[in-house]
Amino acid sequence: MALILNIDTATTIGSVSLSRDGQEVQTLVNEKQQDHAAAMILFVQQILKDQGISAKDLDAVAVSAGPGSYTGLRVGVATAKGLCYAWNKPLLAVSTLQMMAQGLLAEVKDTAAWYCPMLDARRQEVFMAIYDAQLQEVMAPQAMILEPHLLEASLAEKKIYFFGDGSPKWELMLSSPKNAIFAKYVINAAHMALLSAQAFEKKQFVDLAYFSPFYLKPFFSPQKP
Repeated sequence: MALILNIDTATTIGSVSLSRDGQEVQTLVNEKQQDHAAAMILFVQQILKDQGISAKDLDAVAVSAGPGSYTGLRVGVATAKGLCYAWNKPLLAVSTLQMMAQGLLAEVKDTAAWYCPMLDARRQEVFMAIYDAQLQEVMAPQAMILEPHLLEASLAEKKIYFFGDGSPKWELMLSSPKNAIFAKYVINAAHMALLSAQAFEKKQFVDLAYFSPFYLKPFFSPQKP
């Protein structure tokens, strides 16, 4: 029996979800990225109050660990770390791309297909990965520059769902749409529930002092001349 608080701020949509044994109990969502830092703590307090529980009842805190927005990831990880330090709870780190794949898989239930979450990394670049229906990596998470013939061999072999805020620009560029399905998807911390429960069962905790978000590529800030 695992009661886990799941936090996701990797994109413009932030959310906190309470899950029990891999099942969603309650979720609160914030759609204004600039408010993530303040909203997450308020959501945590509200969920605990609504469910009539306290921090001591939780078994762990899980965070969407990236890739994603640099600022967003720092907010989520800092929030999760702070709660774990204060409450003396273990921290679980869940891949943002894998949680997205879990979310769409649970919705469409297509076990014959592959799942390719895409997060916009600006210009013609996306953070992406490919997972099978067991959420095993077919392609490891990476920063990829899109071009028309990308994944041509994979699409010739398998039906692939493309989704996430980076997928629309890929849909416009794709040279051949055969086996490519573009699905609507809204990221949500509730999609972490099964993955965080599995990680808790395997005791895959991360070090509170040294864990940092999975940025995938270095942060770049233009310098003024």
